[in-house]
Amino acid sequence: MTNNESKQNSLEQLAKIAPIIRGLLAEPTGEQDIPYDPVILKSLTSKEAIDFADSEKNAEAQQYPAPLTKGRNPPLFLSDVDYNAEPETLRKQLSDMISDYSQRHGNKPEIVCLRELGILYIERKDDNSDLPLSNKVALVTGAAGAIGYGICCGLLEKGCHLVATDLPGEKLDSFTADLKQTAGDCVTGIPIDVTDEESVVRGLESVSLAWGGIDIVVVNAGIPLVAFLKDIDLDDFKRLEKVNVEGTFLTLREIARHFILQGTGGDVIIVSTKNVPSPGAGFGAYSATKAASHQLGRIASLELAQYGVRVNMVAPDAVFSEGKYKSGLWAEVGPDRMRTRGLDEKGLQEYYQNRNLLKAKITGRHVSNAVLFFATRQTPTTGATIPVDGGLPDATPR
Repeated sequence: MTNNESKQNSLEQLAKIAPIIRGLLAEPTGEQDIPYDPVILKSLTSKEAIDFADSEKNAEAQQYPAPLTKGRNPPLFLSDVDYNAEPETLRKQLSDMISDYSQRHGNKPEIVCLRELGILYIERKDDNSDLPLSNKVALVTGAAGAIGYGICCGLLEKGCHLVATDLPGEKLDSFTADLKQTAGDCVTGIPIDVTDEESVVRGLESVSLAWGGIDIVVVNAGIPLVAFLKDIDLDDFKRLEKVNVEGTFLTLREIARHFILQGTGGDVIIVSTKNVPSPGAGFGAYSATKAASHQLGRIASLELAQYGVRVNMVAPDAVFSEGKYKSGLWAEVGPDRMRTRGLDEKGLQEYYQNRNLLKAKITGRHVSNAVLFFATRQTPTTGATIPVDGGLPDATPR
């Protein structure tokens, strides 16, 4: 095995272990809806950190790698852990070691040293401690657009550490930079192609290495197509199926595995569409693939409830912009949608606003508010859908 391969293998092992330790370090609250108080668990994998983790004598000599310093209690050194054990066996080993440490020192460790892998340590920040999502980590797919921007801003305002994901490139980079201007180190951008299994797996591993794990996932990635069924090219349909269905499936599958490993529950919110209960002519490929995505969410709510994971959906009508961010979806399909209705494309936004009962302009912030209702667990709810459409009788869930 080359040095690079060995380094990659060590990072993969650390990414597998970090969520387990993060879950074990979370404090039970005794509350039904918010059963755990999570921590932000950062990692150090430099040679200095690995050398420190390999010997308890370094702690005794107070040779701590930056930014760590000697605390009231010593680090927990995990020298006898079988990193290749099955997840449940590994969890049992780690749980026993942390419990033993807690009995000896009166509280859980804040620094955990893993032989040959590095160090995991709790980041202590009190700035957002009173916010409802403080110390929670949220990941948003397809973030770099109008709806994604509204959702990301809302999650940050509630105290989250935020992972903005989208396809790699300048769009994601500039989007992340914008968020960092107000949220600083509480934001990171990680390129993820939701249609690529390896990309999804590696993306979640990157989050585990950055902050220890994930608590909230917003499935927002999706693409449209305007065409009548008789005119749709099969390759075009497969392209939508790849993103809207397989992308949702891969995200749900990997985050389910992650949440089970972490052991503290979690929340998934899928950004669905009013086209699920009320599909549109000329919008069949989008309506059908988003309906499949929605159904995957409902199935996930059935399967994951036993692990304390809630899966819900929000179903917006057309969102054209949020702040300076325009909807790429509606820029692409809006004019065609109007033409299929025999209407002037210049009246696009007015048409969508005037067709709902409240005559409301739907914004990314409105969608964010619905997401936050679920993410902050205002009610014991899973498998549900909140319409965000100003009132469309044909789209009312039933």
